[in-house]
Amino acid sequence: MDHWGVFYIVRKRSLSAATALAVLCSSAALVAGTAGSAAADSSLLLPLKSAGDVVVDGVHQRIFISDPSAGKVVATNYAGAVLATADALPGVTGLALSDDASRLYAAVPGADAVVALDTRAVTEQARYATGAGTHPRFLALAGGKIWFGYGSDLANGAWGDDDGDIGSLDVSGAEPAVALGQDTETAYSGAPRLVASPANPNVIAAAGSYSGTFALATYDVTTGSAVRTARAEGSADAARGMTNDLAYTPDGTRLITANPGGSHSVWQASDRDLTQVAGYPSEYNGAAVAVAPDGTVAVGSDAVYGDDVFVYRPGEQTAVRHYDFPGTGYIGNGGGDELVDGGLAWEPGGSRLFAVTRNDRGGLRLQRMDEPVKSAPAVTVQAPGTAPLDKALTVSGTVTASLQLPAGTPLTVTRYDAEAPNGKALGTRPLGANGAYSFTDTPTAAGTVTYKVAYAGDAEHATAAGIARVKVAYKPTAISLDRNGTVVNYGTTVTYTATLGATYKNRVVEIWADPWGYEPKRLLKRGTVNAQGKLSASMWMNRDTTVTAVFAGDARNGAASARSGVYTRAGVTTTLSRHYKWTKIGTTWYQTYHQSTDALITTWHNAYPGRYTRIDFQVYVQGAWQTGFSEFYELGSDGKMYLTLDNDGAAGYRARVRSVYVDGYNGDNVNAGVTGPWKYLNVTR
Repeated sequence: MDHWGVFYIVRKRSLSAATALAVLCSSAALVAGTAGSAAADSSLLLPLKSAGDVVVDGVHQRIFISDPSAGKVVATNYAGAVLATADALPGVTGLALSDDASRLYAAVPGADAVVALDTRAVTEQARYATGAGTHPRFLALAGGKIWFGYGSDLANGAWGDDDGDIGSLDVSGAEPAVALGQDTETAYSGAPRLVASPANPNVIAAAGSYSGTFALATYDVTTGSAVRTARAEGSADAARGMTNDLAYTPDGTRLITANPGGSHSVWQASDRDLTQVAGYPSEYNGAAVAVAPDGTVAVGSDAVYGDDVFVYRPGEQTAVRHYDFPGTGYIGNGGGDELVDGGLAWEPGGSRLFAVTRNDRGGLRLQRMDEPVKSAPAVTVQAPGTAPLDKALTVSGTVTASLQLPAGTPLTVTRYDAEAPNGKALGTRPLGANGAYSFTDTPTAAGTVTYKVAYAGDAEHATAAGIARVKVAYKPTAISLDRNGTVVNYGTTVTYTATLGATYKNRVVEIWADPWGYEPKRLLKRGTVNAQGKLSASMWMNRDTTVTAVFAGDARNGAASARSGVYTRAGVTTTLSRHYKWTKIGTTWYQTYHQSTDALITTWHNAYPGRYTRIDFQVYVQGAWQTGFSEFYELGSDGKMYLTLDNDGAAGYRARVRSVYVDGYNGDNVNAGVTGPWKYLNVTR
């Protein structure tokens, strides 16, 4: 039998429970256990399903919009906030405002009626029947009467080529009087759109609103009946069927129609054949037209991928301003919101222009354009993408506009950087004769430097600005941290010292500790370095730790950091207990046991989930220490493990035991390895 086989090892979950396990040699046993483009100036979503017509009330500063799908009229302020709503108006489309702005008339085809609304309360004041099956859709006020365009087949969802006509409603007498069929000869496709002449209170014009034969006519209503004075039908240039909108010029001499095919046609109203003259080009399908009292013309298209609104000054054929409404619907389609038919209106007595747009999800918005008659300059700014610090660079660019700015126009230059986040004024620079400009500047701060070139605007030009960004290189920053690669014992307090080199203004350093394993990263110290550029912080070490010194940078010096990896040996203790005395053999002290008493071995390493210890056990035989076993055992949550040594039959033998933490065993690498001291024991009878 082997000499060390007389010892039996028992590891216990508690000191009172033991289970035998054979390890060591043939007869040894061990038991283991653990303890414990230019867009609108404002845009607001509207609570509408559709839009039929738009009227601006300058007296009360309200905008009225009809919603045919929901059968209502909403009143908003100029920002688009809803002030009031009138309901129970099925299919309501055309709107017309009385001269004194006290009443708003609405064409309600679903009720075969024209409804009068009070403009202040937006409540129904009267409902005038127009006749069964008339389905009035569009209105105009002229000659003391209400004129309406109607189409008899509207209820069936379709029109023929000549089913539209004009009717009148007279509400001046004791009873309202309706007269239908005012023009049975003109082949209006669908209910005709109507517009009153701003120059003559007894003149109106009409145009077919549905896809079919083009028809446009003017009427004198002085006698109370619509007497046709001019007509254009099926013209080769205008054979586009429907007219989406129409408007008179302020002097009443011309009509402008919005038609499909990218056209806004102009017609000479004084000619019996309504001679077509030079029109206004636009994108895709002409959707709307509105003319201001001074003759400024705004035309609009339902252009998803192009400009939506074009503004022309009186007598000019080149747009002074154009708008491209951004997309507010589905993300990623690349298109913008489109103008609805008849969706343009000027502010009476003012310069603002309003538009109603629809996105590709059906959402409608009110767009407000505050300075549509002003040319909108485009300012480009060019500068190097990167540049060194304290070196002059050149900034250049152009200013272009539909009304070109003269040479010498002052441009304001502002520089934004880390030292001047709110901007540093660099004065003005003159615009060159060719619309170009150029200047030099020396950046004094690193990082992103932004140059803004701005034009203040004037009576004919809107304000405009452009920017360019330059990445200005930082000066390098020297920083170091001592203790890298140091190995210390568990429980040692270590002081780390960071050294910061020359910087511009910032002298603050942070020292961070990131212990290995599950402990979070934490700030040890944040402070200003001393005159020698040093900052120190101390840490009690319980595991391997990465310590980092961090400099955040300043306006000229770049951010920098330095790291030190410091290894911490695992803590270790090994104790023997239950001996009855100490015995010195040679120069070594032994804990002496009766063979009838089991020795208790207690091992501890600093706790970590899943941590193991290795137990080395040796027996002294024939003048030399011989290995009995070397095995790994899991520690408890408190970092301890208990073994019992059965000494029965081991009288006369000497042994020794130690605990070893092996770095990396079972994935545990948060401490450096450590070997505990030997603990010696001998057994007597």
